[in-house]
Amino acid sequence: MSDCEGPISKNDNAFELASIFIPDGERFFTKLSRYDDVLADIIKRPGYKAGNTLKFIVPFLKVYGATNQKIFKYSLENLLLLPSASETLRYIIDIMPAYIVSTSYEQYLKSICKVVGFPYRNVYCTKLDIDKYKIEAEEAEKLKKLREEISKMPIIKIPLGAKSIDDLSSSDREVLERLNEIFWSEIPKMKCGVMLDEVDPVGGYEKAKAVTEIVERHKAKVKDVIYVGDSIADTDSFRLVREGGGLAISFNGNEYAVREAELAIISSNTLITALIAYVFRKFGKEAVIELAEGWPDTLNKYAIHPFYERLRRDLPRVEVVSKSNLPALIEESVLFRKKVRGEKVGALG
Repeated sequence: MSDCEGPISKNDNAFELASIFIPDGERFFTKLSRYDDVLADIIKRPGYKAGNTLKFIVPFLKVYGATNQKIFKYSLENLLLLPSASETLRYIIDIMPAYIVSTSYEQYLKSICKVVGFPYRNVYCTKLDIDKYKIEAEEAEKLKKLREEISKMPIIKIPLGAKSIDDLSSSDREVLERLNEIFWSEIPKMKCGVMLDEVDPVGGYEKAKAVTEIVERHKAKVKDVIYVGDSIADTDSFRLVREGGGLAISFNGNEYAVREAELAIISSNTLITALIAYVFRKFGKEAVIELAEGWPDTLNKYAIHPFYERLRRDLPRVEVVSKSNLPALIEESVLFRKKVRGEKVGALG
């Protein structure tokens, strides 16, 4: 099982949609993404799941003209797959059951499946029928004023090692309080607040729930699962898979992903995922750990693999995550993530 954005594609589709539909959309999205990180990882708001930025931005996408067709068209025309992603997905689905579990909107996942030839029935993602919602003129003006207010706010800074709201600066706590009022009180009281009720992002514990459903569907066990992710939205799945004896892999992950993963991959293309899936399927988790511990010398054991020569020419970084190497791996992975996906997208949670 794999997340989509990061391990398969370079896009952050929701960030990009915000940037084209919403005025000052890049900063607007980044502020809400950081707010999302605080709620999920610092405050741990009861019942909250990472990835709700995709819920928060929907009323604003709607008020500035987004439609189902426009979202799909933009997603399809601006799709940025990692090198060898199509080949990797086709290879993996030939050797084992394969699923994409993504927080992204369904329009984006449908564009991925159309281009790659991956079966959409094997996709879990955020459903969005934005066309069914209507926004009255008065509420439209209010949303636009709220957008202007949010755009003027500073981006919340999360200090390294922060564990509670008290670790945030007083000014950032004020921003947090105001955003709480907007998204948990003001918009929910508006008629268009139904969007916040009905749009249910597949992130955090919803991704873990999807993993469980897939395992049950195949009458398998969690120890049979290999899960590849890269962000805070994958950490619940990482913990579920790791505790169940499966294999949790960070692929060009951010701090949250590397921190919860057993294996860290830093790579410019996806072929290493295909090799690891092959080793996991044929020889089990311990063989993958052995491969990583002796990397890159252990790659020679798999010289017959169809991607062997290409992996030799462009060796990725593959390492078992430990307490001793965690800080260095986080730093290296985050830097490479920004190089591959761009500074702005790479910095998102």
